[in-house]
Amino acid sequence: MAKKNRSQKRQSFEAGNASAAVEGITPLGKKVISAGVAIIVLGFIVLSRADAMGRNWAADLSPFLILGGYAVVAIGIFVPEKLPTFSQSLPPPSGLAAGPDGVSGPEKTI
Repeated sequence: MAKKNRSQKRQSFEAGNASAAVEGITPLGKKVISAGVAIIVLGFIVLSRADAMGRNWAADLSPFLILGGYAVVAIGIFVPEKLPTFSQSLPPPSGLAAGPDGVSGPEKTI
């Protein structure tokens, strides 16, 4: 009996999720992820140039490349399709428009 109840609850839960809109990774996100994978591969290539004692430039640089590449991949998963620009986030100006000389409103003289 308990198994039957569990399967019924599971089916009703899955049916509820089917109607929810699921967004995938955007095309811009895929480009960012592929750039992150390229950075990770570059990090491992640089790591192969490190000496056994880890006292050269390759041993110092490769961890930052590898971890930075993983961070870029994580950012690529969540990046939206269109990034908001500064002009889109500002409300439209309220007041008089500036004239050709750049002076607006009551300061404008004839």
